[in-house]
Amino acid sequence: MDRQQQQQASKTNAQQVRKQNQQSAQGNSYATEFASETNAQEVRQQNAQSAARKQQNSSNQQ
Repeated sequence: MDRQQQQQASKTNAQQVRKQNQQSAQGNSYATEFASETNAQEVRQQNAQSAARKQQNSSNQQ
C-alpha cells in the first residue's frame, strides 16, 4: 500500500480514541453509570413475576 492509500485507509482519530479510553477507565462512560444503578437481583425478581403472570394468564384463557 502506498502512503496515500494508508492515510485514506484509516480515518480513526487516535487522539479521540485515547480520550474515550481514558474516560472509560475513569468510569465516566454512560454504560458504566447505568450498570452501577441497576439492581440485578431486583430485575431478576421482576422478570420472574412477569413470567409467572404470563403463565397464569395463558392458563386462564384456555
